[in-house]
Amino acid sequence: MTVKTPIDGFGSVTGVPKLPSGFRDVFHSYRVDANGIGLHAVIGGTGPALLLLGGWPENWFAWRYLMLPLSRDFTVIAADPRGVGLSEKPSDGYDADTLSADMFALMDALGHEKFSMVGHDVGLWIGYVMAADRPDRIERIALGEAIVPGLSQSPPLLSDDRWVSDFLWHFNFNRALGVNERLVEGREDLYFGYQFDTKAGSIENFPAYGKEFYIETMRRVPGALKASFDYYRAIDESIPQYRRRKENKITMPVLAFSGALACGPMVENELCTVATNVESVIIPECGHYPAEEQPEALLAALQEFLQCPKVT
Repeated sequence: MTVKTPIDGFGSVTGVPKLPSGFRDVFHSYRVDANGIGLHAVIGGTGPALLLLGGWPENWFAWRYLMLPLSRDFTVIAADPRGVGLSEKPSDGYDADTLSADMFALMDALGHEKFSMVGHDVGLWIGYVMAADRPDRIERIALGEAIVPGLSQSPPLLSDDRWVSDFLWHFNFNRALGVNERLVEGREDLYFGYQFDTKAGSIENFPAYGKEFYIETMRRVPGALKASFDYYRAIDESIPQYRRRKENKITMPVLAFSGALACGPMVENELCTVATNVESVIIPECGHYPAEEQPEALLAALQEFLQCPKVT
């Protein structure tokens, strides 16, 4: 039975803009059958497995600057979870338990019993559950630019600090039932463009072509817009799932990473409540998207944490 099938076209390695030179010589796009759905994964390199999971409203493309250097030491798997990019978009399954099961099934299908992992934003939510549940499978995990709903006290809906509202207002908008797709459809550039422009450290730091590609994905790929909101609607299911794991401390090495102009110390502070072996890097002049705003700084932190050999 074939579980890994090459794919091409828009959203795959053959249908995205401005990849680094030599990228397509190393990396290829595949549909991988896992946990009953087809997941898109971009795979390349040699060595131990390294799973990369991005965040809302991005996809595997967010890791493009880091993937070639990491592929010298790892078999890199940049995956689109269900509902994201070219992965299938079922009507349900966006809760933490199901998303974690999807990723373990993906790694099983690819033949990787043990692996390291990097999760950004929603990828942090998924990674936290995976690390809490199966520490026997994950060697090291780097988690960045998010806090997990229900683990820490939620910021107030009406905060005295205007920055909190500006940074987090999309949570409640995205959780709305049905009306948000109708408001955003046809205005994807306005809504998602605003998210990127206000959450990046500066508009100049976030590549314009990347923003345009993510917006075009929401506009062009059937079901992508609804699925992007379903991640937030499923928070109702996910909060008790996260809390159920809170007392099960993570003991593997954990790297908390964040942008100084976005989450700052929040990621480390929260992870230290659920993990016993945490180190942290806060990247200067960086907002919510370190892999695209300051890729060299994030790459250096990951290479040190993942114990990559020094290149001389």
